[in-house]
Amino acid sequence: MAVYTEVNEADLASFLGDYDLGHVLALKGIAEGVENSNYFLHADAGYFILTLYEKRVDERDLPFFLGLMEHLSGHGLNCPQPVRNRHGGALGRIAGRPAAIVTFLEGMWRRSPSVRCCAAVGEALGNLHRAGAGFAGYRPNALGLEAWPALFDEARARADEVRPGLAAEIAKELAYLAESWPRDLPEGVIHADLFPDNVLFVGDELSGLIDFYFACTDELSYDVAICLNAWCFESDGSFNTAKGLAFFSGYESVRKLTGAEARAFVVLARGAALRFALTRLVDWLNVPAVALVHPKDPLEYVGKLCFHQQTGSARELGLLR
Repeated sequence: MAVYTEVNEADLASFLGDYDLGHVLALKGIAEGVENSNYFLHADAGYFILTLYEKRVDERDLPFFLGLMEHLSGHGLNCPQPVRNRHGGALGRIAGRPAAIVTFLEGMWRRSPSVRCCAAVGEALGNLHRAGAGFAGYRPNALGLEAWPALFDEARARADEVRPGLAAEIAKELAYLAESWPRDLPEGVIHADLFPDNVLFVGDELSGLIDFYFACTDELSYDVAICLNAWCFESDGSFNTAKGLAFFSGYESVRKLTGAEARAFVVLARGAALRFALTRLVDWLNVPAVALVHPKDPLEYVGKLCFHQQTGSARELGLLR
């Protein structure tokens, strides 16, 4: 979440004219995140999130994202719901951008998630994968393995400004993953971005999952790897095995990983680390100075990649097989 596009009073009034939300009581930009422009919207009808979709989101994908949220909610997953306008549509335009309003979920995200939080998010991810199995939509992963070389090309020339030798490290890892990436693993709908700031808690209870704008169809265990990388490392870069154990236990309480998924997991974790290192690197080098956003350090995920390069099996990460 971030603010790249400013919304003025006239634009807002025109956009909301198609909705039955009553008077606007407050509109405030949300600075966290790096992808879209998000606003907290308070109107007579309640609390909502107004999202303006920026350049990395293909407008043609928006029906998939919004339809997926409706589907998941209908199958028991607590996630934002698109608010439809008087014409039955969930999409409109504001300030030259495609935009949608979704319901607001109560809760706060955990900056330092506990072992119990890791177990809860593992279970929630398993529930998402199970609920998504009946979703008819399909969207290929636009930031999957095939996209990583092009991402690297955007940053290659300046990568060593971030750390000397980084360009060569990334090039070597890309070659390894192109050769080693697993095929024919179970696929389905994945969140693809289930970081702590996309999971809400009320007290110690997980209250909802948000930000489905990277969701796609891909290997389910790759989504597990993304989530493990996001939740089970400490701020000093060390891996917390207790959190890994809890996370896998929570996930497998809903969906058991296959033997092939377990054997491939370290490679998937390396790929998941590289994917976020690359997108963070591009953003670090290119986020506009005027954007109300704090780009995330790509070296955090380079460090996670280096850790996984030294990992022998998923058992070392907490998957007891």
